[in-house]
Amino acid sequence: MDVLDILDRLVAFPSVAGKPNGDIAGWIEAYLVEHGTQVTLLPGPEGDRSNLFATIGPADIPGYILSGHMDVVPAGEPQWSSSPFALRREGERLYGRGTTDMKGFLAATLAAVPHLSGLHLARPIHLAFSYDEEIGCRGVPLLIARLPELCAKPLGVIVGEPSGMRAVRGHKGKTAARVIVHGRSGHSSRPDLGLNAVHAMTDVLSTTVSEAERLTHGPFDSSFEPPYSSLQAGVIAGGQSVNIIPDTCTLDLEARAIPGVDPAGLLAPIKAKAEACASEGFQIEWTPMSAYPALSLPRDAALAALLRELTGEPLAAVSYGTEAGLYQAAGFDAIICGPGDIGRAHKPDEYILASELAACQRMIEALGTRCAA
Repeated sequence: MDVLDILDRLVAFPSVAGKPNGDIAGWIEAYLVEHGTQVTLLPGPEGDRSNLFATIGPADIPGYILSGHMDVVPAGEPQWSSSPFALRREGERLYGRGTTDMKGFLAATLAAVPHLSGLHLARPIHLAFSYDEEIGCRGVPLLIARLPELCAKPLGVIVGEPSGMRAVRGHKGKTAARVIVHGRSGHSSRPDLGLNAVHAMTDVLSTTVSEAERLTHGPFDSSFEPPYSSLQAGVIAGGQSVNIIPDTCTLDLEARAIPGVDPAGLLAPIKAKAEACASEGFQIEWTPMSAYPALSLPRDAALAALLRELTGEPLAAVSYGTEAGLYQAAGFDAIICGPGDIGRAHKPDEYILASELAACQRMIEALGTRCAA
């Protein structure tokens, strides 16, 4: 099978985050076993989804991990021109959910496996494929925790998120939370007898807007666009009818922090404002939704130099987040490099270019040559 055949098979699995992934993980396992690769499925606590770890070469020698996630975001948008879970080709463009984020990288990696297996690697190349990345990197921490029993400490981790095949040494950290204000319902003609949860949430929302504006004044890191930390209110919902006092209002928030800034700390003033509503009789729920740390690989790191040589491109930094920050937090050098453009992800008619897949496969095979005896 070539890279296009493999991508076709991967896209056909509707492996939406938060759902069982036995079909796609099982197919990848069977493909790798067919090519003589050591494979371990690592079931998660949910019982219906697994991470996958595979090794080509000697597991007890330090090598490199190629990391990606098997899950995708939902594809319910009506603007799709064709079935999102059936690969469609138009010239160079290959359309389908996950083609860019990030089944394209998985396909290029799997297409390189026969070449890697024939190299008699002196240093191993490992494949680490996770689940539920799109809903808060839920699977990869479990995989990272198992690495000491699966392989020697790697020399580096290459996370194949779409970067235009540029090596990305830094990204922002992120945290997200949901705040729910519970008030008291009643007829809108008697506001004195109720507690309007939407009104109470306006103070929380106002603080969110003020804090977001404050962050535009720094601190700064010129590696990123924008060069400062940010936060936003992403979803707000409350009320049933204009003549009913709303007894509940929900607000979902996220913060993205430059390296050196704690993402959770950016939400602290908003949490304090929400909790202050309790003094007026409201009940407050604050629920963390997801979090991952920033990535900051030194420019002079050996892994950075290796990726510069393999890609021929300068180092970059991005504002979106990935599992690379979690690998770095666990003590492993990590970098991002993968095919596609993040601007095409999470939208109808997501696509990747055939040339981008070929470039990624070449990079992985070149890595294998460097690891060969």
